[in-house]
Amino acid sequence: MNMVEIITRKKLGEALTAEEIDFFVKGAADHSIPDYQLAALLMAIRLNGMSAQETTHLTLAMRDSGDVADLSAIPGVKVDKHSTGGVGDTATLVLAPLVAACGVPVAKMSGRGLGHTGGTLDKLESIPGFRIGLSEEEFVRQVNEIGVAVIGQTGSLAPADKTLYALRDVTSTVDSLPLIASSIMSKKLASGADAIVLDVKTGSGAIMHTLEGSVELAKAMVDIGTLAKKPVTAVVTGMAQPLGTHVGNALEVKDAIDVLSGRTKGDLLEVSLLLGSYMLMHAGAAETPEEGRRKLTKALESGAGLEKLRLMIRAQGGDERVCDDWKRMPQAAVVREVACGKTGWVASMDTTALGLAAQAMGAGRIRKTDPLDYSVGFILPVRIGDHVWAHTPLCTLFARSEEEADAAEQAIREAITFSETPVERPPLWYAIVTKDGVQKAE
Repeated sequence: MNMVEIITRKKLGEALTAEEIDFFVKGAADHSIPDYQLAALLMAIRLNGMSAQETTHLTLAMRDSGDVADLSAIPGVKVDKHSTGGVGDTATLVLAPLVAACGVPVAKMSGRGLGHTGGTLDKLESIPGFRIGLSEEEFVRQVNEIGVAVIGQTGSLAPADKTLYALRDVTSTVDSLPLIASSIMSKKLASGADAIVLDVKTGSGAIMHTLEGSVELAKAMVDIGTLAKKPVTAVVTGMAQPLGTHVGNALEVKDAIDVLSGRTKGDLLEVSLLLGSYMLMHAGAAETPEEGRRKLTKALESGAGLEKLRLMIRAQGGDERVCDDWKRMPQAAVVREVACGKTGWVASMDTTALGLAAQAMGAGRIRKTDPLDYSVGFILPVRIGDHVWAHTPLCTLFARSEEEADAAEQAIREAITFSETPVERPPLWYAIVTKDGVQKAE
């Protein structure tokens, strides 16, 4: 089979056969097809799309390109959670310990940063000593012992996706519905979870900027899960502004610790409780989302969630003392307080631009081989709808140099608009998607 012919067919908008999909997925997994040809095909798919049949076959081919994890040695229903990516989205570090504290095993495989969005693995690696590379045996043993583990995708699990995922990040093909759906679902299906909860972002910082596109993506992934006989719920949540107030790897770990310790409320906590409530429902630990929220809130207020995070950090070789002193993580050379400089209401945020500002500071990758600086980023306490004065703090910058702080300050100012009249706060969530249909928020 000829890769150039496959690229040409997709370039012309034709549907690929199952055999053609199997061929290029195998080539991505064993590296027999060079990156430049895979990149060309990814762009052709981004421009011309894939049918539902192509997308489903691509998902299953990527799932079967390596090992499929067997988590049967872990008692109970294992529920995985995945986000399509956002800015300041630290929900995994909040809800994984909380769900585990409610008695539901959380055996989660996460990814690295992609485009302007952050990655859970990058955040965890900002904790000194933290190991994301556990064997399947270590993974299962840790979940059985303490109820939670968050690790990286192993080389033998969906290796085709690992290749394509890294290429998408540097070829501007992140925002392709079939590539997003197949990437997420292939890993989720290969990771051995019994049920899956998806956090599908919508808004200026999401891969899909429109609500229509986000719901379409959610439905595509729920449909794939249904065909694979896995219960899937997708929650469409807002990304019109960063989810948490902290953006940057060590800073986002701090944000999660602040939430779990009860020092911080707000959108990050609310979305974590929403997603976690559906995880408890899938696991049979709650009958309704309301019951799930009550159980999670109890685990938060008792300190059980923070204790689970501490146990996970210790079990994976990290310095658990970060839960008491976040400055044990890497610290930036330059810290700058920035005021709003305007009086009025915060009207809008270009959340992608905010993510790119953090990326340019060193918190994210421009090339797939780029090293990260775990210390850099910013704290952005203002939210859309807030009334501010000229002296109101806009952000705190954590940078490597004064020059990079200058550039970040300018980018953040340009990404935020103000209004002379009051502005409504954007919704936290818009829709719940299951195999039975779409429930819109009231």
